[in-house]
Amino acid sequence: MDDSDGKIVRMKLSDQVFDRLREMVASGELSAGDVVPSERVLMERFGVGRPAVREALQAMQSKGLITITHGGRSRVNALTAGIAFNQVDDLAKLLLSSEPSNIDHLKQVRHILELGTVRIAAQKCRATDADDLVALIEAQRANLGDAEAFMKSDIAFHTRLASITANPLIQSFTEMMLTWLFEYHSSLLLWSGKEKTTLDDHAAIVGFLRSNDEAGAIRAMEEHLNRSNSRFTSPSTG
Repeated sequence: MDDSDGKIVRMKLSDQVFDRLREMVASGELSAGDVVPSERVLMERFGVGRPAVREALQAMQSKGLITITHGGRSRVNALTAGIAFNQVDDLAKLLLSSEPSNIDHLKQVRHILELGTVRIAAQKCRATDADDLVALIEAQRANLGDAEAFMKSDIAFHTRLASITANPLIQSFTEMMLTWLFEYHSSLLLWSGKEKTTLDDHAAIVGFLRSNDEAGAIRAMEEHLNRSNSRFTSPSTG
């Protein structure tokens, strides 16, 4: 591996084993559900010792690529959008906490994403989708008075709405994005008795989705997001 000065940097053996294992997954040599070769087999195949193999396998697990079962054989995980986004979860939270102005940037991303999401959802929404959303609104209503449970229900509603797009990247990022925002509810979220307005907004959105009214759904979501954004303030202003 070359650095910026053109010098050769020796890679750790475990890093090389990790790269080879990742390539086996990327090429399809190891597919979801497959048993990972034993440590001994990997040692012989790559010509390295057990410590390098074990460290590489641990790195594979930390990346969500495999699951190591103690007393059993390790298996390759199905690669999903959720696994990919989980890899940036801690860094994203650190970024938000270290630079509060990034909350405003994330709110802007949410605005763009959710308006696009509801447009696609309005085109694809079926009666069963709308019924599920109504049930989630009622579950959220049952959590009035419990801020944390109410927010989790809010995430569940928007995530289920995103699933109507049939785009797993939209669904996973919506869930992760809202989780990042609500992670800071204690200092950034001002409820001020607005929970019932949120429920009314959700109901209005579902009404337009049920009738596949794209323009109405976008308008309702825009109004909801504008009201929702007013609940988030930076620590310096809240």
